Amino acid sequence: MRRKLRVAAYAVCVRDGQILLARSPAPDGRPEWVLPGGGMEHGEDPYDTVRREVAEETGYRIEVTGLLGIDSSRHVFPGGRPPRRTDHHGVRIVYEGEITGGELRYEVGGSTDLAAWHDLAAVPALTRIRLVDTALRLWRERPPHGRLADRPVPRQMNEE
Repeated sequence: MRRKLRVAAYAVCVRDGQILLARSPAPDGRPEWVLPGGGMEHGEDPYDTVRREVAEETGYRIEVTGLLGIDSSRHVFPGGRPPRRTDHHGVRIVYEGEITGGELRYEVGGSTDLAAWHDLAAVPALTRIRLVDTALRLWRERPPHGRLADRPVPRQMNEE
């Protein structure tokens, strides 16, 4: 089985009761809303990753104003030949960001096709990835350890 680790950095940018989101096609082709952000390049600092990705996907420059937390997920994808079965581990660093410049625009030729502000109250009705909800909870609750209380604690390798 192939093992894959992906580390990414995302920003929660809220102003005037609205959150900045980007739209991306889901695997089935339907559009879904995501946080602006994305995968780290080799050797890149996550702080630089989130600033670069927000600029690429939305046109805005941000100041990182806080670290909200880390979200980790692991999924095994069946696959056939090709691709073969994959054990995917995603580590998502969630920052808070404040818009400091730039203008809203859409990404061309990237992983997203639209960026927009959404009322916080309207987010539950959007087709979105789970990370949007997780990030909003981190933003609202601000757990001191960066982990939501109801997330399962991973078992240690030496536990039985």
